[in-house]
Amino acid sequence: MKSAMRSKDSERLGAVRLLLASIKQKEVDERVELIDEDIISIIEKMLKQRRDSIEAFNKADRKDLVQKEELEIKVLQDYMPQQLSEVEVEKAIFDAIENIGAKSMKDMGAVMGILKSQLAGKANMADVSKKIKIKLT
Repeated sequence: MKSAMRSKDSERLGAVRLLLASIKQKEVDERVELIDEDIISIIEKMLKQRRDSIEAFNKADRKDLVQKEELEIKVLQDYMPQQLSEVEVEKAIFDAIENIGAKSMKDMGAVMGILKSQLAGKANMADVSKKIKIKLT
């Protein structure tokens, strides 16, 4: 935050302030000190909100707002753990399906349950869900 203030990068500063406000809000609401997993889940939620907003702004042809949201996504992703490659995600999905012996869409919840703990913050879970659906159909 201090570096964004010093460099007078108002867009980055705004995104960092939003993140800090979300973290403090959660701490106050639940009266606990957040651990890394909690903070990652907050950032994931914010990223998902930004992606949904971009989709809506694209439909409304609001390029200015799309650029603002994309910048916020870039800033938020700087605070996320290193993302896994497509190959690593595919391997994790394959291993999870093999471990529980998933054969149909009925087993998708069990597969997602395993992967959610393994891939939290390291992969976009919406994309992981789509890949699992393809493999189980």
